[in-house]
Amino acid sequence: MQTEGIKQEAYKILDQLPDQATWDDLMQQIYVRQAIEAGIKDSDEGRTMDIKDVRRKFGLK
Repeated sequence: MQTEGIKQEAYKILDQLPDQATWDDLMQQIYVRQAIEAGIKDSDEGRTMDIKDVRRKFGLK
């Protein structure tokens, strides 16, 4: 996301929170949004692993 749009996106997050939301609720929503955007960026830049490779790395079936 471009820096100019962050303020507008923050307003959207605030508008979606219930009136009785806490600071922790707000921080959770911001963290989730940030994590999703980081994942999308990693994917766009080819920094991903196939699920089969991840399972093999961690010894999962």
